[in-house]
Amino acid sequence: MSTITKPNHIGRNISRIRELKDMKQEALAQALGISQQTVSSIENSENVDPEKLIEIAKILGVSVEAIKKFSEESVFNYFNTFNDNSQGTIGNHDGNYNCTFNPLDKVVELYERLVQAEKDKNEYLEKLYKGK
Repeated sequence: MSTITKPNHIGRNISRIRELKDMKQEALAQALGISQQTVSSIENSENVDPEKLIEIAKILGVSVEAIKKFSEESVFNYFNTFNDNSQGTIGNHDGNYNCTFNPLDKVVELYERLVQAEKDKNEYLEKLYKGK
């Protein structure tokens, strides 16, 4: 049995992160100012130029280390922790997801808009009825 570890394929990691972020090669290419074929070539490369890797990381919104150490297993572990806060914190996040708005305010706002729409409709119908 061999103890040789499989080298980390940076291009494949870029591809998977890009796909997870629902970004097409064309969008990444445009952001980098290169062709889609060049992005394809980068994603097929085991190693990527460090300067280009920094640019790609910025566009994908991840760190260079995240690209280098990316693994499918870590992604599944990360997303599984959203359902189970007992596993502790994720990065700098404490597991609490707070709304930036009050949901009740949004319901009241919607109700007020619906009431106003009904008032407007009634006024319009009254004008039509008086016009006959």
